[in-house]
Amino acid sequence: MTKFLPVQDGLRQTVSAFSIKRTPSKSPVIKSTAIKMPGDPSGKECKEALHLWCFDLSSIPRAWQFIILTTLTFAFYLVYGYMQELIFRLDGFKTFGWYLTLIQFFYYTIFGIAELQFMQDKQRRIPLKMYLILAFLTVATMGLSNTSVGYLNYPTQVIFKCCKLIPVLVGGILIQGKTFSLIDILACVCMSIGLILFSLADSVVSPNFNPYGITLISLALCADGAIGNVQEKTLKQYSAASGEMVLYSYGIGFLYILFGLLVTGNLIPAFQFCQQYPLETYGYAVIFSITGYLGLYVVLTLVRSFGALIAVTVTTCRKAVTIILSFLFFTKPFTPQYIWSGLVVVLGIYLNLYSKNKASWDAAIARTVERLRGHRPRVIGAENIV
Repeated sequence: MTKFLPVQDGLRQTVSAFSIKRTPSKSPVIKSTAIKMPGDPSGKECKEALHLWCFDLSSIPRAWQFIILTTLTFAFYLVYGYMQELIFRLDGFKTFGWYLTLIQFFYYTIFGIAELQFMQDKQRRIPLKMYLILAFLTVATMGLSNTSVGYLNYPTQVIFKCCKLIPVLVGGILIQGKTFSLIDILACVCMSIGLILFSLADSVVSPNFNPYGITLISLALCADGAIGNVQEKTLKQYSAASGEMVLYSYGIGFLYILFGLLVTGNLIPAFQFCQQYPLETYGYAVIFSITGYLGLYVVLTLVRSFGALIAVTVTTCRKAVTIILSFLFFTKPFTPQYIWSGLVVVLGIYLNLYSKNKASWDAAIARTVERLRGHRPRVIGAENIV
């Protein structure tokens, strides 16, 4: 009978890791906690811990875990994008993007309060003055992004949102004093060129093209780049939970937007307009907010379980499908320049990923080249472990 023993760290990628549990009167009980070994007599794959909200997906095969997370990502964010564009298709709603953001922040705050009840540590760790800054950047990111939909072709807005690296790179240099590699800079250049070409195509074929929309989404990206760096720095400095940051950022942000709408006098007109179309505004906004919040958690779970490369690949494909569905469900002009300018942006995304994972990617490429040349690496089986 084959015996299963604990393996060394260096073998964990090719064989299973096991823990041995002893009982008072019985022989050791072998408990698998990693991947399937060639000689595993059970014939079953060993699972890693995976939880999504209150659901334990650990017992599900790895392939089905990926399928479930990918399906949920597409489902939530496709509905999110569809509802967002559908709301702005309502005649007269174009100028009420900030009111939609107010509703979205209200729901996100409620969700944050509900999530806080399940947290063991409910004490606020980050100073309130820091949350005032984070809330302002959150408001700028989401408010300007939502408002830009009223002035832009929706696919153009989606393409711009793919290019967060540009403000993140600039913000990282200015806020945290980071240095970036040549590959990062090249990725930034590719994204910039792709955005320019996509915008030029949009300005030619779209009858509703408005430079004001480009300004809004560009400012939203700048705020997004800043908030990413500030959040990273703040979470590391105060060791706070992400749930705490979500609650206070959106809660304070809700008060910011409410105050701004009151000062500008836009709150009452927006409220009166939405009262005339409750289903098309408040009803759609509920679905819009819930799917956005749930989609965020699914993507975070995807990143933790399968890595950034897989997650970005899934979200990039999702955005491509969003653009395709936008052309199918909502009539708008089309030009082939959209396709190849979008591919330039995608190239920039994967150059950025390569820069972050250069060592592992180089090793994977080297192994692939060896296999193509016929030099297959030796697989260590259970019978070879001493």
